[in-house]
Formats: sequence, structure tokens, C-alpha cells
Amino acid sequence: MKLTVPTMLTLLRIVLIPVLVLVFYLPYKWTNFAAAFVFVLASVTDWLDGWIARAYNQSSAFGAFLDPVADKLMVAVALLLIVQKHPTPWMALWAAVIIGREIAVSALREWMAELGQRAKVKVASIGKIKTIVQMVALAILLYFVPDKLSDPPSIPFVIGDWMLAVAALLTLWSGLAYLRAAWPTLREDAGSG
Repeated sequence: MKLTVPTMLTLLRIVLIPVLVLVFYLPYKWTNFAAAFVFVLASVTDWLDGWIARAYNQSSAFGAFLDPVADKLMVAVALLLIVQKHPTPWMALWAAVIIGREIAVSALREWMAELGQRAKVKVASIGKIKTIVQMVALAILLYFVPDKLSDPPSIPFVIGDWMLAVAALLTLWSGLAYLRAAWPTLREDAGSG
């Protein structure tokens, strides 16, 4: 297997996951900035690896498999860190919706691929908008998460919380779009079984 630049960027994103966790828990004042910086760096590599793969024809089967795995792992870990530090019912709900949808859509894509119908559940534009809102929200939340639940959240944190709620709603919307695209195949398969 030849490692392309996009695949190396994806691997870097996976390596940054334990770095994110480590800096998030360091007992220094700058750790929120460092955690947000690591997350933003990982988000930029996500955009960059896709751009390089398309622009320089460096796509690979391994990269196509690894890229969404790296994205989902980074987002899930960031959500878990935020919920652990700010354990409110709403924050837990947004995290559950986002992580649950990612698992469901991944399973749907894998199943559709087994049926040779993967093209029916390709990434839609609403999914790209959701990703942008989600990444910005998570970066804001990582930077501004209060040290203690008793601390009043800052205005930027509240904005990040609302953006995460919007991302969760967009997540549901895009998940329904994937399900709607796959529905004829799902019904056909259920009828033949």
C-alpha cells in the first residue's frame, strides 16, 4: 500500500485524537486554547486531504475508508470531552444525536455497499453544511467550556451550544435524506426476505 499525502493527513488526524484528550486534561490555563487548536488543526486536515486527493488525483481505497473513520472518531471524542466537562441534558442529547446518526449512516452505507447501491447514499450538500456548523461549534465549545458546571457559561459558549443544536438538527435532516435515498432498496430487500 502506497501512502499518499491525503492518507498521511488522515493518519495525522487520528494521531491528533490522543493529543486532543491529553491537552484537554492538562491542569494549565492554556489547555482550552490548545484543545481547540488541535481540533481546528484536525478539521483543516480533513478539508485539506479531500482537496489534495481531488486536485492531484491521489484518491485511494484505503484513504476513502480511513477518512470518514478519522472524522467520526475526532468528532465523537470532542463531544465526549465537552459532555464530560459540561454534563447537561441538552449537551448530552446533542452528542447522542450526532454520534447515533454517524453510527446509523455508517451502517446504512456499509449495507448499501454490500448490495452494490453505495452511490445512492453518497454525501449530500446538507451533510457538508452540517459538518461545517458542527466543526465550528465544537471548536468554540472546546475553547470556552467552563471549568466547573457551577461556573456560568460565557456568551461564546452559549453560541457554540446553539450551533451544536443546529448541527444536531442538520444531522437528523441529513440522516433522513440518506434514509430516504436508501428507502426503495430497503423496501425491496425487505420484500424479498
